[in-house]
Amino acid sequence: MRRIVVAALLAAVATPVAAAPDYQAQIQTDWDRDLGKLWDQFHRNPELSFREVKTAAAIAAELRKIPGMQVTEKVGQTGIVGVLKNGAGPTVLIRADMDGLPVQEKSGLPNASTVRQVGVDGVEAPVMHACGHDTHIVGLIATARRLAAMKDRWQGTIVFIGQPAEERIGGAKAMIADGLFTRFPKPDYALAYHVDASMEAGKVAASETIQYSSSDSIDIVVPGVGAHGASPNTGKDPVYMGSQIVIALQGLISRERAPLLPGVITVGSFHSGLKHNIITDEAKLQVTVRANDEGTRAQLVNGIKRVAEGVGVMNGMPKDKMPKVTVIEGTPTTINNTPLARRLNAVMVNTLGTANVVPFEQMGMGAEDFAYFVQPDTGVKGYYFAVGGTPKAALDAARNGGPAVASHHSPLFKITPEPVVVTGATAMTAAALELLKPGAAE
Repeated sequence: MRRIVVAALLAAVATPVAAAPDYQAQIQTDWDRDLGKLWDQFHRNPELSFREVKTAAAIAAELRKIPGMQVTEKVGQTGIVGVLKNGAGPTVLIRADMDGLPVQEKSGLPNASTVRQVGVDGVEAPVMHACGHDTHIVGLIATARRLAAMKDRWQGTIVFIGQPAEERIGGAKAMIADGLFTRFPKPDYALAYHVDASMEAGKVAASETIQYSSSDSIDIVVPGVGAHGASPNTGKDPVYMGSQIVIALQGLISRERAPLLPGVITVGSFHSGLKHNIITDEAKLQVTVRANDEGTRAQLVNGIKRVAEGVGVMNGMPKDKMPKVTVIEGTPTTINNTPLARRLNAVMVNTLGTANVVPFEQMGMGAEDFAYFVQPDTGVKGYYFAVGGTPKAALDAARNGGPAVASHHSPLFKITPEPVVVTGATAMTAAALELLKPGAAE
């Protein structure tokens, strides 16, 4: 299902195109001088979730160069918190995620990563910034520099976050558990952006409601009884049972989920056995579940547990050898605060121009643990926006039958970092100035 949010944009269509803000040119100057080199450093040296030690140290070092910035490291394991105070006023949190992915880079870029690293799961893997988090952290530094240089234009407190482990949807939760909202000034507002390879570079989009889906990562262990492959009747085949689970899970989507409520179940990993003619004694499945509302989310997760147990019963497994379903990590939907989104979408139009602020359209069911910062019980109002990362020529060529634009998490993923950082930091600076201007009120 697609959701298109246009109210704020339609209201702003008649707004004259404003001149680019002075700080946009300064952000561009910073990129030309040293931020481009910093992005190159981050792209060549990605680190896995909760293993972002060198990345965090580099972010902390850059933030410490800013006068008045108080920096704390190792918040939520590897997270960074920088606090910049400028008198009485609201508190705004600005967050950038910083982890890479266990993907071998095949982008063809001259600075492609060749790094390998052992993750928290104990597995060594190639590592790549296959989701653009390297542009997010450089944009955070660019934004921090500009806001620190413009203290005459705002009042209040800004909390800059280098967040670990977004890809494992655990970093935001870990930082909150480690006292993000108690050890540091609690925000009234939280802001973040994500590069979008499917959008034209230099353009932004933000929803007035749902921005990203929920996500749950689920492990399923299917016990079996080992046997010779030539005598399957003497054992219980976990590959066969696991395959039944894979097929039956799609029945939850096609026959139990309400057809107008989005939902996805994907089995991303299925491992079992080591030899052609051996029926092994265990299969392991890794599953991701996506939804746009908590009711559907719970229905799908509970359905997976029921299907797995049902397959065990159907195959005559004893109670102590039933498939085991474990939800290992998850995040709720990321919902933008509607009044705040309308207000800041208008700011985007005034700052970047009407042509560069496009209607938000949910094209997939990606998820974000930024949701934890802005859950209803926190009282924090959230605004999350997308920044385009692919040149128009490449998008046009793909639409006309040319090379496809690689998706996020693909080994071929690549975006043009300069317009992402400059546009993202400009937009983020504008949003913060709006929320922190003297006398600002929603």
